[in-house]
Amino acid sequence: MKKICYYILTSALLLSVVSCDKGFDELNTNRVNPTSVDPAALLNNAIINLSYSTRTVIFDMGIVQQLVSPNGGVLAGANFNQDSRDNGTGGATWQLYYQNVIKYTHDVIVKTKDVPGRSNLYNMARIIQAYAFMVLTDEHGAVPYTEAGAGYTDLLLFPKYEQQQDIYPKLIQEFTQATAALTTAASAGAEGQDILYTGTIVQWKKFGYSMLLRAGMRLSKVDPVKAQATVQAAFAGGVITNNGDNAYIRHDNNFTQPIGNMLNGSEAANFYLVKAFVDTLKSNNDPRLSAIAIRYKGAKSGNDQKPAVGSTNPADQIGMPMGYDNGTIGARATADGLASFYDYSQLDRRRMAKISAPIFLVTAAQTNLLLAEAKFRGWITSPTSAAEYFSDGIRAHMDQMATYDAGSAVAASARDLYVTAHPLLPGRELEQINTQYWIASFLNGPEAFANFRRSGFPALTPNPYGQPSNPDVPNGTFIRRLTYPTSELSVNTTNVNAAIAIMGADKLSTRLWWDKP
Repeated sequence: MKKICYYILTSALLLSVVSCDKGFDELNTNRVNPTSVDPAALLNNAIINLSYSTRTVIFDMGIVQQLVSPNGGVLAGANFNQDSRDNGTGGATWQLYYQNVIKYTHDVIVKTKDVPGRSNLYNMARIIQAYAFMVLTDEHGAVPYTEAGAGYTDLLLFPKYEQQQDIYPKLIQEFTQATAALTTAASAGAEGQDILYTGTIVQWKKFGYSMLLRAGMRLSKVDPVKAQATVQAAFAGGVITNNGDNAYIRHDNNFTQPIGNMLNGSEAANFYLVKAFVDTLKSNNDPRLSAIAIRYKGAKSGNDQKPAVGSTNPADQIGMPMGYDNGTIGARATADGLASFYDYSQLDRRRMAKISAPIFLVTAAQTNLLLAEAKFRGWITSPTSAAEYFSDGIRAHMDQMATYDAGSAVAASARDLYVTAHPLLPGRELEQINTQYWIASFLNGPEAFANFRRSGFPALTPNPYGQPSNPDVPNGTFIRRLTYPTSELSVNTTNVNAAIAIMGADKLSTRLWWDKP
């Protein structure tokens, strides 16, 4: 009897174990945890992260004398002709682009390369990746290119660097091939999820060819023959000439603009419009000045910078001169008849620099002005004259201002009056075109910096701070490139040093391949 009870009990326990184990795998499977990500979502992550970092304000916009701060510390950079690769801002674009643009686009390219039904997505990712690489090499020179972004897929944790003269032909090839391959054919896939153009192939093509135009113009001094051929190919493909096709990142109160965050946060009272920029607009009665600037008249501190004392009247605007720090700017402000340095003109953070303002990547204003130069050089055949492209570029930028904020809109009458009063003049074509490009690229720091080095215009006076004792930025010169972040120097040391041995010293004063005197 005891044995019978024992067998019954054992059988019951076995049945219990079996029934508990039944469905165990299904029970422990997370049905809401994704096992894969649509490559379209990865592309959108890459596009979102193209928004320029605050580093572009501290360096690029300061170098080209549009925005400056008299304060040091984490804001030290172009204002002091000072390298600051270690303060959290010097390498921000490097980190942002490699970690969140190059990596994501690399993954999209790997996932879609051999999928015919996603050909358009594959080529969109190639264009975005080439855009990011172009910014990186234009900022730094030699950078990781072919092996970049492949840490996970190919276990390339220490990517080799490539020289800019080797990267540019590859960028031109990417823009050319990827843009040409975009198609409305159903077999290539209808990609309507991207946040740049919602899958509109015609606009993606214009974006790609506009980047090809930009790349071609970069070579104007170093390889005019290649530059002309590239520009001709871009023009034949069709570029952005109307604001409706502008490539820009949209922001809102949830997904905020990085520069707007900075200028509406802790640095609200620390950045000012530079005298050279304000004077250029003011002396030419440029209606964009009232759309861009505000001056808090009589302000003696940041707390005094209130809307009630803010003036957008062009006549009231006074730009901050370069070459001063927070120990010397006070006396200069007094000499300029101001209450303090807080009384200088600022970029209006409640309009153009609000947290929901867009960041423009490529615009009709920029491409029209590049076409004006290309036409002047005789590189393109078009019934449109250089003077017409020039005027169209100015109009496009003035019309673009309303996209930032309704309060920054330029009236059509003021726009047309300015265009009529500022025609393209014989003998001054390159100066006028590229000075307008400088204005049209305001808040696009990397592009303003790149075109300033390429063209040599506008004719700015070098920032005198720390010169001639500064060993890196000698007297009468400008910063020519940005240095590598410390993370690269300490982790990818061998490859960085190999690149420097060919490119030249890792200094602010080292010229890039296409940056010829």
